[in-house]
Amino acid sequence: MSVDGQDGAQHAQPGQGGDVLFEHVRMAFGSRRIFDDLSCRFPAGKISVILGGSGSGKSTLLRLVGGLMRPQAGAVRVGGQDVTRLPERALYAVREQVGMMFQAGALLDSFTVFDNLAFPLREHTALGEAAIRERVHAKLASVGLSEGEDLLLPGQLSGGMLKRVALARAIIRDPRYLLCDEPFSGLDTISARRIENLLRGLNRSLGMTMIVISHDVPSTLRMADHVVVLLRKAAIQGPPAELAASRDPLVANLISEDVDEAVLASGGVEGSRA
Repeated sequence: MSVDGQDGAQHAQPGQGGDVLFEHVRMAFGSRRIFDDLSCRFPAGKISVILGGSGSGKSTLLRLVGGLMRPQAGAVRVGGQDVTRLPERALYAVREQVGMMFQAGALLDSFTVFDNLAFPLREHTALGEAAIRERVHAKLASVGLSEGEDLLLPGQLSGGMLKRVALARAIIRDPRYLLCDEPFSGLDTISARRIENLLRGLNRSLGMTMIVISHDVPSTLRMADHVVVLLRKAAIQGPPAELAASRDPLVANLISEDVDEAVLASGGVEGSRA
């Protein structure tokens, strides 16, 4: 486990080229400070979970990774490139490698499931309609949806189906990085476990680097290789079981709430230490 942003702390060290690194990032909205000096690491090819209280900057962190925001200071390195200093044209090339699964799905209400997935392919690739149809159906199948369901509108989907369509669209262009904002919110236990298993399966089969934020502590810790806990003055990171043993009461309470030993034992066994 490492603690960043405190006196005598161990700061995140550069890892493999596919890592996502935050180096001394300062972020504020007017007088509201989000990060004073954030340093943390999300290891390549692993599932990292971000935990933190309301207002700790979890969603802001995802936007910084995607280059949708720029901090006041520090560096955010995605695959070795500092996205905070890239011009817009170069930043677009990085964004092509990043998929985003939004909390509310962010699907176009007037488009069918098929057209929601086909839209980014039609707009940003040179694929023909036959190749697009093949890609869309393959991604829907990968999240357990059939061809017949591609004709439904978002308003006709259950909560679990909506999440799966959102996931299929997030991976439609085979991103190297997948960012998931509250993928389990609003779901019953069975649907949440299905999304959890889908994310874990995609990570294991495709080697996708995943960064997940969620208030569903048991689900996220079951699939986590690496955990980053955002505190007011620090980021504490490491394998789930190691963080659960932290002497910091804020960390221990956050990561241990409603989580039994079996959950902790199942997460982070393959995780990389920061």
